[in-house]
Amino acid sequence: MVQTPLKQLTLPEFLSLPETKPAGEYINGQIIQKPMPQGKHSSIQTELASTINLKLRSSKIARAFSELRCTFGDRSTVPDISVFTWARIVRDENGEIANAFQLAPDWTIEILSPDQSQTKVTKNILHCLDHGTEMGWLIDPAERTIFVYQPKQQTLVFDGPTQQIAMPSFAQAIQLTVEDIFMWLLE
Repeated sequence: MVQTPLKQLTLPEFLSLPETKPAGEYINGQIIQKPMPQGKHSSIQTELASTINLKLRSSKIARAFSELRCTFGDRSTVPDISVFTWARIVRDENGEIANAFQLAPDWTIEILSPDQSQTKVTKNILHCLDHGTEMGWLIDPAERTIFVYQPKQQTLVFDGPTQQIAMPSFAQAIQLTVEDIFMWLLE
């Protein structure tokens, strides 16, 4: 993880900079570059976003976005997966999906990469919860564990293969176990 030790930027100054690969996030006046996704991270991210969209998008309940910049509460972060309920998907004047999302997702999902700070990722999830996100997941492939965060509630830990993972209220059509998530690493 690279952190720029330069002068603190304002959020508008950060947003005026060109995008980078991997994405930079704006937190507390600093630019913090996300790590480049590796195989396990990418596999889980791709399959989970597809699964969410398969179950929720066709019925216009919600939609999952990978690596979507979300700017709110004086931060600009790029969750691995951001899920927005259908009515909250930002659209432009043509009714198409907008480029800028200046609100917290309804469900934020982060997948821990090797050498990534679990504390930093958890802080991003908690920031989302403080700004209206219903649920946050932190998936740790190395530990085969999924932490589920909800506003003002104790963190739930899912690490048993057959444990059914808690879902946001709008996503009850999705039923996944811990094993379902980590089986995607074998395919």
